[in-house]
Amino acid sequence: MRYASFFTGAMGLDLGLEQAGWECVHANEHDPIACQTIRLNRPDLKLVEGDIRRILPSCVSESLRSSLDMVVGGPPCQAFSTAGKRLGLNDERGNVFLHFIELACAMHPKLIVIENVRGLLSAPLKHRPHAERGHGLEPLTSDEQPGGAFSRVLNLLCDAGYSVTHGLYNTADFGVPQKRQRVLIFASRVSVVPSLVPSHGSRVRSPSYLAREPWRTLSDAINGFIEGQEFLPLREKQRRFIHLLKPGQNWRDLPPDLQREAMGRAFDCTGGRTGFYRRLAWDEPSPTLVTSPTMPATLLAHPVEDRPLSVQEYARIQTFPDDWKFAGTTAQKYRQIGNAVPVEFGRQIGEHMKEFLQSRRILTPDSTQTEA
Repeated sequence: MRYASFFTGAMGLDLGLEQAGWECVHANEHDPIACQTIRLNRPDLKLVEGDIRRILPSCVSESLRSSLDMVVGGPPCQAFSTAGKRLGLNDERGNVFLHFIELACAMHPKLIVIENVRGLLSAPLKHRPHAERGHGLEPLTSDEQPGGAFSRVLNLLCDAGYSVTHGLYNTADFGVPQKRQRVLIFASRVSVVPSLVPSHGSRVRSPSYLAREPWRTLSDAINGFIEGQEFLPLREKQRRFIHLLKPGQNWRDLPPDLQREAMGRAFDCTGGRTGFYRRLAWDEPSPTLVTSPTMPATLLAHPVEDRPLSVQEYARIQTFPDDWKFAGTTAQKYRQIGNAVPVEFGRQIGEHMKEFLQSRRILTPDSTQTEA
């Protein structure tokens, strides 16, 4: 089973697909540090370094096109993230998304798998600045309504002859010790791909979860010896207040007379602000790993030690094997790991797509079998 990978990054999705029996025959990544990581671990992989927009659909060789079962990719998510400006497909990174879809369809694989942030579901096709909205101003057009970008993506795949299914998944439901919500789009030229079925669940949600394995916790991932801990130090102020907190606590658990001092101007802001001075809990999955564990509003502090999660703990939570190497500085390693698809989630995606093809008797290109 052969596939092409785009926006390959630190190869979290690819390593999971590999564990499920897939073979990557082509990879593309723009970030030079991530390319170093790929070469450290898979030196023989055919890697095209550079902007995906330099790979034109007309340049895809017939030999590559005829050998592919699947194309996978997680285009840059900042254009759709609710934490950013949400320029959607107007953003340069959004245009990269459209080029990826055009390129993937031109490669004519049986399957296309797209991974992205949940914000893709509600991002508009055309962004209007917030200052230009509201009472007395022109109402939002259909292109400016929430969900426009997602509809455009689905329509492009359908117009290319693919049946499309999609879902919002929590990686904790798939054996990853991390609550991380991601959108998956499955496009198929064979028939409709069914949704992923969770393998794990929270024991406190509902009785239906009792039939599944329990969520893996932070303790499952990092409690025990890890060689060569590498991390960025906390700021002095962060260390001072983190030292006062127990596992699972945050700034709200500080003594009342210290809360305003600790939070500064953020004390008077609205919202839960649960990421400020946050110590992680041993007995729960980790929160979503971000690209840096030391940012004030999204701090990811070790449950008992006065430090952030280490690079090695980040990798464990993202279910990378301990012998996987990451290139670059400590900050660059955090960013690569935080941006990756968890390996175990990738493996379950790979198993799901393999079983789908096998159930349709659509096997590898050198097979003589065809669809049942």
